[in-house]
Amino acid sequence: MNRTASTARQVADQAIETVQDGLDTLESRTTPALVRAAERADDLIGRSANVLRDGAGQVRTKATEATERTADYIREQPVKSVLIAAAGGAALMALASYGASRRERR
Repeated sequence: MNRTASTARQVADQAIETVQDGLDTLESRTTPALVRAAERADDLIGRSANVLRDGAGQVRTKATEATERTADYIREQPVKSVLIAAAGGAALMALASYGASRRERR
């Protein structure tokens, strides 16, 4: 091998070694940061799951309370409850009929 080719190979080898050293340094600096980020993400997921679980429990409790209050009201005011239900049903039917007639006109 001539001297120019040998020098070029040395320069290329040195460049490769410099790039590899840079990659090793980058890896050693980023790996701990990525591990910390993953740990924080896991912690956030755990806390979010707890919040959602608590919220679902509260919604379930509120729904049960509303159901009980509604049943009590119906027992205490049966005629009024039937009239309110009939009025609500009539209003829904009027809205459905209005919507259907608007679609037919198009």
